[in-house]
Amino acid sequence: MTDTLLYAGAGLLVGTMVGLTGVGGGSMMTPILMLLFGQSPSVAVGTDLLFSATTKLAATASFGFSRRVDWPIVGRLLLGSVPGSAAVVIGLWLARHTPSAADAITSRSIAIILLVTAVALIFQMQLQRVGLKITARALVHVERHKILLTALAGLTLGVAVTLTSVGAGALGVTALIFLYPRLPLARIVGSDIAHAVPLTAIAGLGHWWLGDVNGGLLVSLLVGSLPGIFLGSFAAALVPEKVVRYILAAVLLLVGGKLVF
Repeated sequence: MTDTLLYAGAGLLVGTMVGLTGVGGGSMMTPILMLLFGQSPSVAVGTDLLFSATTKLAATASFGFSRRVDWPIVGRLLLGSVPGSAAVVIGLWLARHTPSAADAITSRSIAIILLVTAVALIFQMQLQRVGLKITARALVHVERHKILLTALAGLTLGVAVTLTSVGAGALGVTALIFLYPRLPLARIVGSDIAHAVPLTAIAGLGHWWLGDVNGGLLVSLLVGSLPGIFLGSFAAALVPEKVVRYILAAVLLLVGGKLVF
């Protein structure tokens, strides 16, 4: 009973952060499951992927019905992310006879992606300005290859998210800001969330097939996360998003550093 309440409390914390910023689900939940609850990296990643897919489904409906999702961009991302996710699942299946090595690779990958995510959160606006400059100087070339570049961004996200469960939010938003700097931020966030749902669902089902999902833990996390998302969404109007983003980045730097060292 005590463990269930602790898991629900973790879900509440992460759900609140997601409601505040739209990012931070996998970035926070996977380290919490590993460092505080002693879950193996593989189980932490697999459980968190299905947790993320479920919590972001409602957000996608909200963004989609209000026409804040650019569905062509979502399709371009999926062109790369689905094959990337499948490749990682197959790789993990092939490594199933050496679980300690797979966990070591996963743990180190999580640390690296956490640090990259923290940097992306801190320099998000600067990357948007760089994207605008590149687009202005090479508009024809950028537009000509934008589908390919978006698919490559999706491939990178598919590999990173399936291996670590981290990056679907912050890294996806940062990539879209760089590639589509003139797109309103609300549509970028909406498109990123819409892409994250099928990506995390596919990756999560792959981990479930591998036996890396704790069903009871997943249910407990969801019980806490749903009210947390509501609270975070309400508080978002009261707390400056930039402040929350910097706090989240600082937490990710600390956790990523701990996992590295």
